[in-house]
Amino acid sequence: MPRPDRPMRLRRTSALRGLVRETRLSPADLVLPLFVKDGDGLRDEITSMPGVYQLSVDEAVREAARAGRLGVSGVLLFGIPQHKDAEGSAATADDEAVQRAVRAIKAEVPDLAVVTDVCLCEYTDHGHCGFLGTDGALELESSLPQHVAAAVSHARAGADLVAPSSMIDGVVGAIRDGLDAAGFGHVGIFSYAVKYASAFYGPFRDAADSAPVFGDRRGHQMDPANAREALREAALDVDEGADLLMVKPALSYLDVIWRVREAFPDRPLGAYHVSGEYAMLKAAAERGWIDERRAALEALTSIKRAGADIVITYYATEAAEWLSEGGPKG
Repeated sequence: MPRPDRPMRLRRTSALRGLVRETRLSPADLVLPLFVKDGDGLRDEITSMPGVYQLSVDEAVREAARAGRLGVSGVLLFGIPQHKDAEGSAATADDEAVQRAVRAIKAEVPDLAVVTDVCLCEYTDHGHCGFLGTDGALELESSLPQHVAAAVSHARAGADLVAPSSMIDGVVGAIRDGLDAAGFGHVGIFSYAVKYASAFYGPFRDAADSAPVFGDRRGHQMDPANAREALREAALDVDEGADLLMVKPALSYLDVIWRVREAFPDRPLGAYHVSGEYAMLKAAAERGWIDERRAALEALTSIKRAGADIVITYYATEAAEWLSEGGPKG
């Protein structure tokens, strides 16, 4: 008669659980988003994202250096300009906060990967991701050159990767051609290949001051009900020259992360643990409803377990500290 299988034997102690753990989360898997703006010594906390700040460049460098010391692999930079207009012209200026932050971080922490978000929504006075026609609709073709100019400006500042996030058709190919033509063939593209029109972006729009003045982005971001379409979007971006792919948001789309991982096994895959997902954990922890440390590490581990190689998260620095202390307690 066969002996009964006893999986609990391997759960009896922390050492045994660690020995047979299938998914391992480490600081090196993490990327920290930072919001940068003009000024000096500024750390303006974002009300809807406790522990996250709008930072002047000098403070962003300090945050990046701290993340690097803890083993975090990279930072993702978003800019908050002083001037906005209909074309988002500040996005392409070499002296804007993002470009200055890239130079400063690469000088201070040269081994840290610096990724820059490439989109116009933070820079336009209407809050949309490109140029608008007279009917108020997003104009695809006319918006692409401005995205390219912003990406080239970031590359000139020293960015390792540029990350186009608008989900506008053809933006990855246009940026690849533009980078190559400008002599930046070595700069990679971390594409927001699968970005859903999600309700979980609300706190980010507070942080980046990027909420649309009218309408929404459902005309160019993906319908949350669609999963097969994700593979089509990812394939298009790979064909256009994307070096890394991203799924955004993460927790509500673990199945999509898994599908993209299975379809593109050799392509580095990131997932963005977005502002609303972060804020929900923070709010529940503040009320004593959850153990924040355990819940956050469980959430981040689930993203990696679903197939992500890279997890972009506002918890990156905290998680790196917790992991260095031995992971979740209890």
